[in-house]
Amino acid sequence: MSAIYNDLKDKTFLVTGASSGIGKAVAVALGEQGAKVIITGRDKVRLQETADMIPTQSMQISVDLVDESERNALVDAIPRLDGLCHAAGIINPFPIRYLDQTQFDKVFAINATAPILLTSRLLGKKKFNDHASIVFLSSVSSDRAMKGGATYTISKAAIEAFSRTITLEHASQGIRSNCLKPAMIKTAMYQKAKDFAFDPNHNARLQTYKDRYLLGIGETSDVAMATLFLLSSSSRWITGSELTLDGGLSPQI
Repeated sequence: MSAIYNDLKDKTFLVTGASSGIGKAVAVALGEQGAKVIITGRDKVRLQETADMIPTQSMQISVDLVDESERNALVDAIPRLDGLCHAAGIINPFPIRYLDQTQFDKVFAINATAPILLTSRLLGKKKFNDHASIVFLSSVSSDRAMKGGATYTISKAAIEAFSRTITLEHASQGIRSNCLKPAMIKTAMYQKAKDFAFDPNHNARLQTYKDRYLLGIGETSDVAMATLFLLSSSSRWITGSELTLDGGLSPQI
């Protein structure tokens, strides 16, 4: 892909959850714009596969962001950043009637606690350059129900509230923070959520839902392109916002 955001060239960005899915697509897209990319994930092998696809200088750090010591070590190890994309996350669909502390903590720790505390430490350690941009991956489900998704939707709503607070506290440094709210994107997480919400024997019901996506189910590249926009100076006047990416689903709800 040719460079479309020239101002990203030679700047440094951190992408979490870069070993697969949306995080991987964002990391590769940044590299194709000439950016320096720091990628994190728990799977060393898959993280290396992502690194091999990035055409520019990259640094890969295998880390469990839920672990405070590993999270803090990551912050200490990286240089100052021009931007950050939080793409690490899980769905883990679970019926409310069976929800317990363990299930709640598992999802909330990865989707909300880890990115919130990582961002807090990065800001506290002055790891962001002025006019840096932060992008959180939220979801359209943050403000609508999803079967089995109580903890997931709560965690995404929390991220959106946190992002808006960043804009107030760090506007003087020109630091921006925004959220992307994708609907169904073709990733492993999509397959897991789809299998939970739709009985595999009821293909007609699943097809009916897919048909509500006027532009079809999304690709990871769709989210990556939106992320590049929010990380670039082209979005310099956008902060504290949530951008919905849903292929035309929302107007029908």
